[in-house]
Amino acid sequence: MAQIDLISKPIEPELCQLRELLAASLTADTPLLGDVLKHIRQRSGKLMRPLLVMLLAKNFGEINLTTLHAAATLELLHTASLVHDDVVDESDERRGQPSVNASYNNRIAVLVGDYLLSTALSHAAKTGNQQIVEAVSRLGQQLAEGEILQLANIANKELSEEVYFEIINKKTASLFETCARIGAYSTGATHEEVQWAGKIGEHIGMLFQIRDDIFDYYSGEEVIGKPTGSDMKEGKLTLPILHALLTSNNADMTATAQRVKQGQANDTDIQALTLFAKEQGGVEYAYQLMQSKLKEVKQLVEQAKNKEVKAALDAYINYVVEREK
Repeated sequence: MAQIDLISKPIEPELCQLRELLAASLTADTPLLGDVLKHIRQRSGKLMRPLLVMLLAKNFGEINLTTLHAAATLELLHTASLVHDDVVDESDERRGQPSVNASYNNRIAVLVGDYLLSTALSHAAKTGNQQIVEAVSRLGQQLAEGEILQLANIANKELSEEVYFEIINKKTASLFETCARIGAYSTGATHEEVQWAGKIGEHIGMLFQIRDDIFDYYSGEEVIGKPTGSDMKEGKLTLPILHALLTSNNADMTATAQRVKQGQANDTDIQALTLFAKEQGGVEYAYQLMQSKLKEVKQLVEQAKNKEVKAALDAYINYVVEREK
């Protein structure tokens, strides 16, 4: 059985309900808005974030209407953030398809992102759970802070792993942490249980982002992921190259990295930094850190109450670290 099937096995009936809820939320009578929402529906992913909401809810009880609205909230909030991110990053593609801003324009993309955000908040309100609403509100702030911190860091000449981790904690780990927490909230879990769930989500988010960053150091022939050096083309220095630079004190490579941050690097510069990160052990360092966090989160998952959910969370984590795109 494929890992994605193992992940969804304990929650298959409820997952069908969620898909119907999301399809209804991504439909509109206004022609242009309806067209853009259809475009977004067609590139729908594997629903990794709402799956986490539902699995943690299942661990503590039965998935209910509050859980479904909470899961829809997180998926729509995440989708809204991607639409806005593509405008900020001037990205032309998302999941192998033209982005909203590329297919339409920036103004439409921003407005549709706002529409999705409002729809997400509507679902949060329908949970009738103050803890969930507050968690979603905090998440919105953290995602925005992470983006702003990343933009500010591009202009900062200092190279810092600490800042890198602060950015991915706000941009990625906070999203998975909130998914896990609100899943627990939706079934009335205790404070200690919510904290346990949140820690699992945080670790998964860190694993997800580090794995994503590793993709950037391999070509399409080696790993089926994003194009080599795509982060550097956007002025971003991720963990492998940061570690290589900070441990080698190579003046030439550091100067090249500064050109990346200034948006002045060419393909040759990026190729040189990519090779340098591999040769200096930067990619291996990222792998080792991923394995360390993998061990930590697996130990937490061992404490799951529901055996089916435990197996599904295990498959979920394996998928995150083994995926090739």
